[in-house]
Amino acid sequence: MKKHLSSFLTCCLLIFSLKSNAQIEKAPPRAEGEGQFNRMIIRGVNLVNGTGSPMQGPCDIVVEKNKIVEIKVVGYPGVPIDPKSRPKLNAGDKELDCTGMYMLPGFVDMHGHIGGKSQGTPAEYVYKLWLGHGITTIRDPSAGNGLDWVLEQKAKSLKNEITAPRILAYTAFGMGAKETISTAEQAKAWVEENAKKGADGIKFFGARPEVIETAIKRNKELGLRSAYHHAQVDVARWNVLNSARAGLTSMEHWYGLPEALFESQTIQDYPADYNYSNEQNRFEEAGKLWKQAAKPGSKRWNEVMDELLKLDFTIDPTFNIYEANRELMLARRAEWHEEYTMPQLWRFYQPSRISHGSYWQEWGTEQEVQWKENYKLWMAFINEYKNRGGRVTAGSDSGFIFQLYGFAYIRELELLREAGFHPLEVIRAASLKGAEALGMADKIGSIEVGKLADMVILEENPLKNLKNLYGTGAIRLTENNEVVRVGGVKYTIKDGVIYDAKKLLEDVRKIVADAKKKENFEIFQPGLEKKTGSKIQGNKE
Repeated sequence: MKKHLSSFLTCCLLIFSLKSNAQIEKAPPRAEGEGQFNRMIIRGVNLVNGTGSPMQGPCDIVVEKNKIVEIKVVGYPGVPIDPKSRPKLNAGDKELDCTGMYMLPGFVDMHGHIGGKSQGTPAEYVYKLWLGHGITTIRDPSAGNGLDWVLEQKAKSLKNEITAPRILAYTAFGMGAKETISTAEQAKAWVEENAKKGADGIKFFGARPEVIETAIKRNKELGLRSAYHHAQVDVARWNVLNSARAGLTSMEHWYGLPEALFESQTIQDYPADYNYSNEQNRFEEAGKLWKQAAKPGSKRWNEVMDELLKLDFTIDPTFNIYEANRELMLARRAEWHEEYTMPQLWRFYQPSRISHGSYWQEWGTEQEVQWKENYKLWMAFINEYKNRGGRVTAGSDSGFIFQLYGFAYIRELELLREAGFHPLEVIRAASLKGAEALGMADKIGSIEVGKLADMVILEENPLKNLKNLYGTGAIRLTENNEVVRVGGVKYTIKDGVIYDAKKLLEDVRKIVADAKKKENFEIFQPGLEKKTGSKIQGNKE
C-alpha cells in the first residue's frame, strides 16, 4: 500500500501501518447470547436513559425482537410493586427479572480499533472484552484489518451471526490507492470510490491543504462522516479549525486543537534535535503543548470554541490512551493485565523504539509532571466545550500504551468525570452523544420507545461509582470487615440479544490462560524479567 501513497500520506499513515501489519483472526459463529425474542419484558430496573434525565424506577421495559416498544414506571422505590400496574406477560414471552438493578443505554466506543496481528488480539477476544463492558457499538477508525475484512464483520454483527458490537468502518484516507494521491481530483475520486465500497466514513491523518479540503468536503457531500488525527507532520498548515470549516465531523485525541489556539506562534516549540519518528521526542514534547496555547477564558480561547460550537463539531478526546504519560506505573500495573491481557499484546506494550506507543526510552517524573499539567488545560477546554453545548463523546483507542479493550473505555468514563462531567453527563457522552456523532441517534444512544434494544444492566449503581462498570468490579468492605468485589456488567443487550457479560469475560480469561500455557508465559515488568538459564519468562521460548 505504502508505495502507492505520496510522501505526506506515508508519514501520516505510519501509525496506521503499525496498528495493522496483518489481518487478525475473525470472530467465530455466535455461540453466546439469547434472543432475539418476539416479546421480552425486563422487570424492575432503575433506568438511566442516557438523555441526561435523572434515574427513574422501578421500570418495566418491553422489547419486541430488537425494538423498545414500552417503558413503564411501575412503582416507587422501597415500595412493593402492584402486579396490576405492570405490562402483562403473555405465553411465549421472555421475562428477565432485574429487580433493583440499574439499566443504561449500550455504550458507543468512538475510537475502537479491532487490533492488528502484531498485537496478538483475535477478534473474538476484543469483541468479548467490549461487550463484557457494555459496549454495543464501535467505530473502527482506519479499518486496520482492511475495509473488506471490517465490512464482513460488520455485516455478520448486524445479523447477530457473531458475538460482537455493532461496527462502523472508517477507512484511513488513501488506503488501497492504486496511484499516488497528489491532487484534489485524485482525492475526490478516492473518496467517491471509498463510499461505493460501503465505508461509513474516513479517518484522516494529514495531507496538503488542497487535497485534504477536497477530500473532506466531498466525503460530507456524499453523506459520510469523518474523523481526524491531526498528525504533527501536517498540523502547522492544517489544524482543527481548518478541518471543521471544511466539514470534518469529529476530531480525535487533542492533536490540532492547541495549535488552533496559538497566539504568539504558528508552530509547536520543538527542540532543535526533535525527531517526530522518535516517539519519546514526540510524546514528551506533546506534554508541553497545551501550555503554549491560549489560556482558558482568553479571547483566542473563546474565538476557537465559539467557531467549533457554531459548526456543530464533535470532540472525541480519548483521555485514557495518554494516561501512562502522566502516571506510567498506574497504566502498566492495572489489575486486569494479569488475567485479561494476551501475551503478544503485553510484549507489544513494552519499551521499544519500533512499536507504536511503546516509547518509554527514558520516561520519568519530569515527563509525568508535564503531562499532569497538560491534562488540566486539556480537560478544562473539553469540559467548557460540553458546558456550552458542544458534543463530547467517549472513545478508548485501546490496544496501545497499556490500555486494554473494554477496561480502558471505563477508564475513559472516569476521566470524563475527572474533567468535570456529572455522572449523568458521562453516561450521555458514552451513549447519546456518540450516537449523534455517528448519525444514529434515531436508532441507538438512549433507552426510548422506538429505538433498538441496546442496554447495559448491572447490580450496582454506576452513578455512585463508575468503577462498578469494570469487569474486575469495585472494592467494598462488608460490616464483618471482609473485602469483597461488587459490580461489573451483568447483562449486555445488543440488538435485543441478551449476553451474560460475566460469562463473556470468563471466556476472555480462558483465551488468555490458554495462550499463556501454550507459550509458558508470565506477565513481566520492563527490565525485571525472570531469567532461568537462557529462558526469559514473558518471551516466547
